[in-house]
Amino acid sequence: MNIHVLTLFPGMFDSILSESIIKRARKSGKIHVEIHDIREYSADKHHKVDDKPFGGGPGMVLQCQPVIDALCSIKQTCPDAKAVLMGPRGKLLDQQLCRDMAKQKSIILVCGHYEGMDERIRGFVSDEISIGDYILTGGEVPAMVLIDSIARLIPGVLGDDESSADESFVGGLLEYPHYTRPSNYKDKKVPDVLLSGNHSSIKNWRKKESILKTIRQRPDLITHISQLEI
Repeated sequence: MNIHVLTLFPGMFDSILSESIIKRARKSGKIHVEIHDIREYSADKHHKVDDKPFGGGPGMVLQCQPVIDALCSIKQTCPDAKAVLMGPRGKLLDQQLCRDMAKQKSIILVCGHYEGMDERIRGFVSDEISIGDYILTGGEVPAMVLIDSIARLIPGVLGDDESSADESFVGGLLEYPHYTRPSNYKDKKVPDVLLSGNHSSIKNWRKKESILKTIRQRPDLITHISQLEI
């Protein structure tokens, strides 16, 4: 997968791209991430990218010219790339949306900033995605969240592809509890069933715990009665 990111702050992506799973995915060629500085596309000699809003109001607005020119430039080499704006008006990011995004060959993530962005930019993107109903300084952190969440769904990125098929929100439920050595720590014991070696019993226990955890912590995820069959 090719991922292009349009941002005013390229340095913010250094850590996420050079650590852990994403670092390995880039090194193996599973994903290619290119960060584009929006200022480099500005027609202003001082690389200015913001201005006061027409009609008045507080703050500054990201201008359409540098962003649209950047999108058009990337589209010349990646004509099929799906352009996505990271913004609070968008679809709420969930696991299904991550799976859909992971199927794309190329994506362009536009990180907004300032008080807002020129509305005309939205005419050059196909989707807008939000990571929650709260306000952030810009779209950089949401873009990082999206990159991380979809990268792990690309075949071969995780050491064990079954890992991504056995996590929270897969199947609409939260993931079951995990334990490792020691089996008894400060009188807190690992459930006996996990030590039994009985794989059928372990599978049933995990399904039950997954359902119970979802009912207690995220009852809104229980949408189908079939999920409650143990």
